Amino acid sequence: MFKVVIIFLLAGLAEIGGGYLIWQWLREDKSAVLGLFGGIALVLYGVVVTFQTFPSFGRVYAAYGGVFVFLSVLWGWGIDKKTPDIYDFIGAGICLVGVSVILFAPRQ
Repeated sequence: MFKVVIIFLLAGLAEIGGGYLIWQWLREDKSAVLGLFGGIALVLYGVVVTFQTFPSFGRVYAAYGGVFVFLSVLWGWGIDKKTPDIYDFIGAGICLVGVSVILFAPRQ
């Protein structure tokens, strides 16, 4: 379980961080070097998420989508200084419940 969480966190940081750096380059007119690092981070995201031990690509990516929503709310709060409201937290919590169902529901 600990390994699952760590891999999702690392993948999330790489994807959100990469997207953020590219956003800074293209939308905030920052250095193209940020875009390059953003692209590298996005490639790393694609690699890191493959370390999950779940057998189904679709299941891992569906679950990761919920984790991504949660991490994006935290990123906006911590990096962009945009305080989430109660609905952000409720929505992110619902996503994490969905992740738990997708990954840990008993199956045959």
